[in-house]
Amino acid sequence: MTKKIIAALVLAIAGATMAYADKYTIKRDALPQQAQEMLQEHFPKAKVAMIKVDKHLLKKTDYDVKLTNGTKLEFNNAGKWTSVDCKTRAVPEALVPKAIRRHVSKNYSEAKIVSIEKKAYGYEIELSDGIELKYDHIGTFKGADID
Repeated sequence: MTKKIIAALVLAIAGATMAYADKYTIKRDALPQQAQEMLQEHFPKAKVAMIKVDKHLLKKTDYDVKLTNGTKLEFNNAGKWTSVDCKTRAVPEALVPKAIRRHVSKNYSEAKIVSIEKKAYGYEIELSDGIELKYDHIGTFKGADID
């Protein structure tokens, strides 16, 4: 009897895991409305190379988007961006809080912001010269990692 229950549980878990497998598409309408609007506003001419719809068993869905120009974006279940990586191009200025933009232009005037990520403690950005900077939620500088 116990072996049957264990086997049933294993099958149920395996079935649930398969039901939450990642899906891939290139259709923007697979994204939440807020994510679609963000792409249209900040990357209007960029074409979508791939959208990975990442459904988690115990977490909400998130979305990984790759554009044909190499930019990678991540969105949460509600469609709010959590990460924007433009590789060698500058992140759209409107996505970077004003306090962070001011700090970078004052202290790292030769570099541009090529990546920004929202973290639990605030923001982490990467500059074109490889320096990573950390800020709290209101844009107060917290530290730098120089590689």
